[in-house]
Amino acid sequence: MADHVDTILAQWKAQRPDLDCSPMAVIGRLGRAKQIINPKLDTVFKSFGISSVEFDILASLRRAGAPVTPTDLYQTLMLSSGAMSTRIDGLVKRGLVERQASEIDRRSCTITLTSDGVALIDNAVNAHVANEREILSPLSLEEQTQLASLLKKWLVASE
Repeated sequence: MADHVDTILAQWKAQRPDLDCSPMAVIGRLGRAKQIINPKLDTVFKSFGISSVEFDILASLRRAGAPVTPTDLYQTLMLSSGAMSTRIDGLVKRGLVERQASEIDRRSCTITLTSDGVALIDNAVNAHVANEREILSPLSLEEQTQLASLLKKWLVASE
């Protein structure tokens, strides 16, 4: 059984037999996996009327279980503060989150989910996990655990 990356590796082997292209087997497949996975994830998010970034914001707030500062959010999600403000503004207008001014520092606020936001993200997360389960269905549970472990090992060393 061959995939697109196997074709690329064979072409390199024919043109550059002196070059060990084995890293391409992993990096190329990770890149292609991302290209396949992201549209499938986006389909679920769009069905709830949210983008992937909005999903990440709402999910981060839901996981936190308490109000979060915009700074904490943008650092967690690796967005600029301007991009985070724009996203939060949109979610506020849609009634999914609300800003709460700080009693200590008038320049500061926290962000919390509204009841509509909790309901939306709970339903979206249920659909998202089911979608991820389907995406990974070609792998056994043991293989999924093994892949997760290997990726974790690489991330711990690289982050």
